[in-house]
Amino acid sequence: MKARLIAILMAAIVLASCRVGPKYVKPAIPVPDAFRGAEPLESADTTSLANLKWFEVFKDQELQRLIRTALAENYNLRDAVARVDAARFNLRSTKANTRPAITAGTGVSTSRTSASGSVPLLSGFDQNRTFGSVSLDLLSYEADVWGRLRSTTDAAQAGLLASEENRKVVVTTLVSDVAGAYFNLLDLDSELDIARRTLKARQDSLHLIQTRQAHGLATLLEVRQGEQLVYSAERTIPRIEEAIEQRENQISLLLGHSPGEIARGDPLEMQEQPPCVPVGLPSELLERRPDIRLAEQGLVQANAMIGVAKAAYFPRISLTGLLGFQSSQLSSLFTGATGIWQFVPQVSQPIFTGGRLRANVDMANAQQQLALIEYERVIQTSFREVSDSLIQYQKVRETRGKQESLVETLEDRSRLSYMRYNGGVDTLLSALDADRDLFDAELGLVQIKRDELLSMVQLYRALGGGWQE
Repeated sequence: MKARLIAILMAAIVLASCRVGPKYVKPAIPVPDAFRGAEPLESADTTSLANLKWFEVFKDQELQRLIRTALAENYNLRDAVARVDAARFNLRSTKANTRPAITAGTGVSTSRTSASGSVPLLSGFDQNRTFGSVSLDLLSYEADVWGRLRSTTDAAQAGLLASEENRKVVVTTLVSDVAGAYFNLLDLDSELDIARRTLKARQDSLHLIQTRQAHGLATLLEVRQGEQLVYSAERTIPRIEEAIEQRENQISLLLGHSPGEIARGDPLEMQEQPPCVPVGLPSELLERRPDIRLAEQGLVQANAMIGVAKAAYFPRISLTGLLGFQSSQLSSLFTGATGIWQFVPQVSQPIFTGGRLRANVDMANAQQQLALIEYERVIQTSFREVSDSLIQYQKVRETRGKQESLVETLEDRSRLSYMRYNGGVDTLLSALDADRDLFDAELGLVQIKRDELLSMVQLYRALGGGWQE
């Protein structure tokens, strides 16, 4: 019997080398030689901004504190971590199906036979009988002849890797969202400061106009024009304050906290940026961006499920065994000829399923094609995002230089206009126009500086940076 059992197990091991279903081969995706929008020197550089840790890119101490808090307490990230744990436990459960299961059992039963039954009892026969048993399921095992269980395990493994890549996607998104919201908050702080300074300057101008009117040097129309500018500046301040509190509430949610005030570090104008922004090689993007690797694991999982569907066509071989003791008296349960054993190999083969097996294979193939299309789409989308971010970053930097020149010009114009007005050479209208233009230009410069920081954040994210521990 032992030789027969060993022979069956060896045969199962040999057959287990068979496996149906396609072997996964990584698709060949055409990769451009350089990112569109990258400078020629950058395209030849193998380094990338994304290779830097997030705390090497964002130097503001308060921003770093906010990001660390978000990485510890953000709800979306905690959800992603829990999904990784669930996928890990699912893989462990799936792997357990490929191993033999051993269970033990015991039982005691007492029965009494009726003396007046249809079959009369012999003289001296004990009406009360007690039976005892102890058993050990020596073997409960499915021989994975066609690779069904291995394909299922591969799919679960891909699911675990996909959940881990999804966690990295969430981290990358979270870091960029916190940084972007923080820079927007600093922009609003700068706008509020400009609005308050402008209001103070306009109030001083209005006081001067009112003084000149009192001495007959200005008209009531000029007073009303000065009041218009003051009221316009006063109206701007509550709107900015409202936006500031709403932005703080947004950051609080990213941190996993209740709405509250957010501490600031350096002002927007003092935010440090990397001296250069290299992008690296496009081919490295496929290995760096977690969303691309997430899509690839979805493709691996779909490919493995084709093997699971195809294996359903073939017989399933199950091996079960029993080893134990059984006796009609508990006192002699482990003595005498009470040993029992049983070995039952079983083979089940689907004969007619109404086309269900074929439909399952077709569905698995269709799912694999969908996963392949998604994989290709994510890659091409990533190239576009990098190119868009590069173009935006470069153009915003060019715009900032021109806007700084415009602000300098309007500051000089406003100063000269008020000098001419106070000297009685020019009208108040010219000075007020210069004041309005300067206010708009200063706000525009602050917003461009914000856009420059945000474009750097977007480029860092598009290149796949931010998830590194």
